Amino acid sequence: MSSFEDLRIVDNFYQTSLFFPMPTVVISTLCEDGSTTLGPYSLVQPYYIAGREYYAMLLECRNSSNTAQNILRSGKCALNFVTDSRKTFKKCVKLSWPGDKPEDKMPKCNFRLEKGICAEKDAQDDRPLVLSEAFQVMECTWMRDLDHAQDDRPGELSGYEPPYHDFNGITSKFGAHFILRVDKILMKKKYSDAIINGVRGRDFPPVPIDFGYRDSKNFWYCKRARMIPELLAVRPQTLDSVRYAADRADDTVKFTDGALKTILNVPRVFLPVVLKGCVDWAKENGVTLITEKEMAIINDKRSKEKKK
Repeated sequence: MSSFEDLRIVDNFYQTSLFFPMPTVVISTLCEDGSTTLGPYSLVQPYYIAGREYYAMLLECRNSSNTAQNILRSGKCALNFVTDSRKTFKKCVKLSWPGDKPEDKMPKCNFRLEKGICAEKDAQDDRPLVLSEAFQVMECTWMRDLDHAQDDRPGELSGYEPPYHDFNGITSKFGAHFILRVDKILMKKKYSDAIINGVRGRDFPPVPIDFGYRDSKNFWYCKRARMIPELLAVRPQTLDSVRYAADRADDTVKFTDGALKTILNVPRVFLPVVLKGCVDWAKENGVTLITEKEMAIINDKRSKEKKK
């Protein structure tokens, strides 16, 4: 006999049928008059993470929300990641009541706002303001052409009629999905320094984890506890296995054993990508044999690009 109960799956199952940990972000969007409005969300996650010409996030929300209607209109938004202070979370919850209009809730909101990097670099790029209190921000553009959602428009606050899209734009009578291209990642210096120089346990931002609006009374969340590191299992490959992949990476660019020894700890699934990057660098620089010297140059180049 199973040790589990069979729990009924209902609407908003991630809140009502599961204990599902989620991030807390405050999304800023542009109203029709050009002002910025804010709304807290949890159904946000990475979407395109590698192998495409851009990176993207996925947002799921009610299509009648201020956030959805503004994205349908302007195509721009910013994902503001806030800390887990009780004061900050109270501000987020106050912004979350469905149906509140921006002109009603924003005068009572005391989050500080400022221009993001996109607007600072291009005055013609109309963007919502970002939260000064955020520890990181993702400035995004909705990719409206995906899934043929380019004709979706704001205005249907009582629900949209079919046909619906599969994964982008209006996806149901009351729902919407937005694939958001990541234009810029903004981060406070303390945390960007940690990513560039190496993260220690005390360097992690105090990020809130919420469990949704579960019981019609409270919005449950937890504060960050002490970060606990767990060492990765190191599974070094044999030189022969790396040589096998390297010899098939390109017909003209070859590797010495010394060069290949520098990438023995690269997980097998990532090895083709690493070798391709080395080959691309070699061809750009007229190199046909990659030695330890060239590998040091390539690694130094990667390190500098990461810092940028």
